[in-house]
Amino acid sequence: MKNQSDSISSVLIVGGGTAGWLTACHLAKTLHAKSAGGVKVTLVESENIPTIGVGEGTVPAIRDSLQALGISETTFIRECDVTFKQGIKFVDWLEAPAADHSHSYHHIFDYPQRDSLDPTPYWLMEKKAGSDLSFVDAVSFQGAVCDAGLGPKLMTHAEYDGFAGYAYHLDAAKFSRLLTKHGTESLGVQHLKGNVVDVILGEEGDISGVTTDKLGVLEADLFIDCTGFSSLLLGQKLGVGFNSKQDVLLADTALAMQVPYAEENTPIPSYTIAAAQEAGWIWDIGLSARRGTGYVYSSQFTSDERAEEVLCAYAAKSLGAAADDLSCRKIPMNVGYREKFWHKNCVAIGLAQGFVEPLEATGLLVYDAAARLLAAQFPSCIGAIPEVANRFNQRLQHVWDGVIDFIKLHYYLSRREDSEFWKANRLRESVPESLLKSLELWRFQPPSEYDFPSRLDIFNLDNYLYVLYGMEFETDTHNLMARFPERERARMQFNKMQHNARSALESSLPNRELIERIRTFGLQKI
Repeated sequence: MKNQSDSISSVLIVGGGTAGWLTACHLAKTLHAKSAGGVKVTLVESENIPTIGVGEGTVPAIRDSLQALGISETTFIRECDVTFKQGIKFVDWLEAPAADHSHSYHHIFDYPQRDSLDPTPYWLMEKKAGSDLSFVDAVSFQGAVCDAGLGPKLMTHAEYDGFAGYAYHLDAAKFSRLLTKHGTESLGVQHLKGNVVDVILGEEGDISGVTTDKLGVLEADLFIDCTGFSSLLLGQKLGVGFNSKQDVLLADTALAMQVPYAEENTPIPSYTIAAAQEAGWIWDIGLSARRGTGYVYSSQFTSDERAEEVLCAYAAKSLGAAADDLSCRKIPMNVGYREKFWHKNCVAIGLAQGFVEPLEATGLLVYDAAARLLAAQFPSCIGAIPEVANRFNQRLQHVWDGVIDFIKLHYYLSRREDSEFWKANRLRESVPESLLKSLELWRFQPPSEYDFPSRLDIFNLDNYLYVLYGMEFETDTHNLMARFPERERARMQFNKMQHNARSALESSLPNRELIERIRTFGLQKI
């Protein structure tokens, strides 16, 4: 048995997939697993359990992670069927589509500059005066770039650089394989294949080892549970309960489908499409060789059979009768998070930690953030574990609660009356009190950076602004007009943004063409 002052010399990650391998790479990089004095990082995964792979979208934070881990952007694009993502286009979330009208808006990744003038209150005043300029187009040229199907960078940009903020769409299985290769060959992760059949507890209730079918007992000082929804270590063995958030986020099931392109050179949107449906929404993600689509829905308000009809009808819009031959995979979703994410000497990351629907690419975002936090705050010795764990739990609960508030915002602001699902999402009792209080304040004044004081907030001011005003949220600026007297200067700024948009359209390449050039010629190294 180790003493309190003894260092943590070994970590065992149980489970692979994107979450497991991101965690392994972050730990191995930070803890110098490859060096003689570093912490030994081992990952054991089953050969038989496929990854869930619900989402294939990311957010810009993944660029920081890939760069920090030393992964070439060119290699990443070539090996993971990557395309560029500049945001999410929300279709029919505000109102049900009509024969002559369909509402949509962009949540982009470019954030407006506020160094000398905050555009938001001025845009609100212009809108009240009759302007039809959208919030996104007023503060950024990226919405125009997205609508034109263009990429976020030029071939002259170095890796991980561009003229606009961006993330990626990717093949999750190929991404896991790339992380596996990089983790084992470059960062010193030991990779084992075997099924965990039992978890062994020590005298103090900590995990002392796991029993496998082929490798015997594997021991470590710290264990990372990446076993998916089953949460074999933290949930089943250590008995840490689960906080369901099904009463807030009503969608509990997904149908996933891989959709081929109708033609080989079909343009690829540089954004995720999130198209609202009668009992949920469909994601539509364009990769190089195919589209990843799926229907996220509530089993309380529709049947699996009807959900499959809706998804197949969506695919048929581009494929016609050929969509009849496509198959779907049903994925039950356990919506919520663990009561604790770190208990004793066990930390859960990935689906074992928590899950909400894949709107806004929250899954990979939170798992990557949790892995980075664990690596950065890794305890220096056994005795430091309790307090590090306590802080980790507090910070991650704040993250999850913030994510849930933000996802619920999309539903609560809807004005759809065409189904019971949308009506149920607007019941006040289904909305976190924290979100209701913020919305009440923002009816009288626009959100500010002081409403988001924590550095750990996953979704911040600009994310909220894009959704609030994309969904036509009403903020009364009548009592604020005297505080913002530079309306003419703001108009000039809005006009300049339209000019910037025209310039970007003239110089940018279509998303598919940009990806093909990168795959052929590569990007400049940083």
